[in-house]
Amino acid sequence: MTNCCEEKTAPKPASACCPSEQQEQSCHPQKSRPDYLLWVSGSIVLTCYLLYWLLDGHPSMPQWLVVMSAGVFELMNRMWWGLLAAVIFVGLLERIPRDLVMSTLGRGGTFNGVARATFAGLLLDLCSHGILMVGTKLYERGASLGQLMAFLIASPWNSLSLTIILIALIGFGWTATFVLLSMLVGIVTGLIFDRLVSNGTLPANPNHNGVGNGDSLSKQLGDLLKTVRITPAGIAKVLKDGLKDSRMVFRWLFFGIVLATAIRAFVPMDTYQTLFGPTVAGLFLTLLAATLIEVCSEGSTPIAADIVTRAAAPGNGFTFLMAGVATDYTEVMVLKDLTQSWKIALFLPLVSLPQILVIGWALNQVSY
Repeated sequence: MTNCCEEKTAPKPASACCPSEQQEQSCHPQKSRPDYLLWVSGSIVLTCYLLYWLLDGHPSMPQWLVVMSAGVFELMNRMWWGLLAAVIFVGLLERIPRDLVMSTLGRGGTFNGVARATFAGLLLDLCSHGILMVGTKLYERGASLGQLMAFLIASPWNSLSLTIILIALIGFGWTATFVLLSMLVGIVTGLIFDRLVSNGTLPANPNHNGVGNGDSLSKQLGDLLKTVRITPAGIAKVLKDGLKDSRMVFRWLFFGIVLATAIRAFVPMDTYQTLFGPTVAGLFLTLLAATLIEVCSEGSTPIAADIVTRAAAPGNGFTFLMAGVATDYTEVMVLKDLTQSWKIALFLPLVSLPQILVIGWALNQVSY
């Protein structure tokens, strides 16, 4: 096994694997502390899932634990396929040349690049947390900040499966309207973020070094397919790398599930639904609920449909779907960890929420 620090006496440049004592980073770092958020939240999720699976609301369980464990069981059963698919996508992205990724997304800082990222988000059939894992990998591969935000904003509930479910719940007309408007918010948000980067308000992606090597997208894709070899060992390596690179998202996902199910256990959902009328107060209550109720896109879609049909407030339903992404603390915290910038993370709701609220208010006026 090759040691990255073969000789302590060998001269080393400033960027060497074994830096000088003045440098903070080292290829032999001190043992890091356990990720308590990941392990504690993950343990609670696992415990609640097993409790519901084994006891299924046994009379000996307190009611709050029955509701919480049932919520964990429901959310994990809805999410698992999307999260597994995201892990696979992330593992595959690790093996796709950066030039091919950037050629597919186009040039950052342009309308074409942001629009491509928006459509890419629409085409991936993943849950909101799965799309977040893929988005972080795209950023690491060189996507601009605007492309990342457009990808995240436009995609969470716009997967093919959820779109079909939403059509069944609220009809084709409202579903198509929601899809088009979410694309609009994604593109506008992406363009604003790229402008904020260009004028120095926000830092640029340090992984961005241009748009590829000049070869056409079809040539790069063909060259890549020629090298593909599917083996059991290769599949295992893809899953292993995908899990490792998705750890940052899982830690906040598990925390969000714990918090969401705790809210379900102690705050009745029907209390929210009776207050979500097509009024300004109802719109802001929807925003508050979307912020507090951390659910994956599979969970938010039926809740939003109830708001549209039972409360007769399509604008509130749209706001619940979109604001759940813009104010999602899982997403905000992952963005902070990814970019090492609280400023970037907090600009997500600052830029997108005004658009969402204006559109939500307008939709309520049209249908009132």
